[in-house]
Amino acid sequence: MTGSLARRVAAEAVGTGLLVVVAVGSGIQATQLSQDAGVRLLACSLAAVFGLGVLITLLGPVSGGHLNPAVTLSAWYADRRRSTGPTLREVAAYIPAQMAGAIGGAVLADAMFARPLVKLSTHERSAGHLWLGEVVATAGLILLVLGLQRTGRARLVPAAVAAYIGSAYWFTSSTSFANPALTIGRVVTDTAAGIAPASVAPFVAAQLLGAGLGLGAATLLFGRPAHTGDDNPATAARTEPASL
Repeated sequence: MTGSLARRVAAEAVGTGLLVVVAVGSGIQATQLSQDAGVRLLACSLAAVFGLGVLITLLGPVSGGHLNPAVTLSAWYADRRRSTGPTLREVAAYIPAQMAGAIGGAVLADAMFARPLVKLSTHERSAGHLWLGEVVATAGLILLVLGLQRTGRARLVPAAVAAYIGSAYWFTSSTSFANPALTIGRVVTDTAAGIAPASVAPFVAAQLLGAGLGLGAATLLFGRPAHTGDDNPATAARTEPASL
């Protein structure tokens, strides 16, 4: 692994880990401060908006700020015929780093709140309407990212993705995980943000289906990517920015 690739992989691991810290930590804090479900959801969605925006802005120039295997796979597939997207080698390095970072982030969040460091979640999330919520959330995320890139507005991705995920907390039944790594990381925390191991496979399958639908929608609405310049600072790293 080259030094440059090692930095990008480290950025993906650290960034995904911090994203899970935001999700799990805000869930624990909100549960401790209020018994009102609406207030807790508002607190968690605000934390997601600010945390996600900061992480993509900070790490985008290093790795593209994917922080999400669905985004990494979509970026590779969308730009596989050009030289601007991640290569298969980068995909193979990014995804394990994102998974490991997510698990580490859940452990760190639990440690900060003096909870068991690794305790499998008992929070079952297994129902068709929840899977549909994940399909919608992930499809919208991929459509947003690719749409902004293909219309020359990639610099808006950090704010736009943060705003989208914040709103998706409210308009999806699943509260918008939209991220296979984040889903796997939440398995090891038995908190309000957790997800039981048995619920993970359908969630991830729904997210990957959503990513495919988002790719198709982006092609339908914006056409296939042309080999043109991009205002994204991550282009030098041959990656595409996005997250969650």
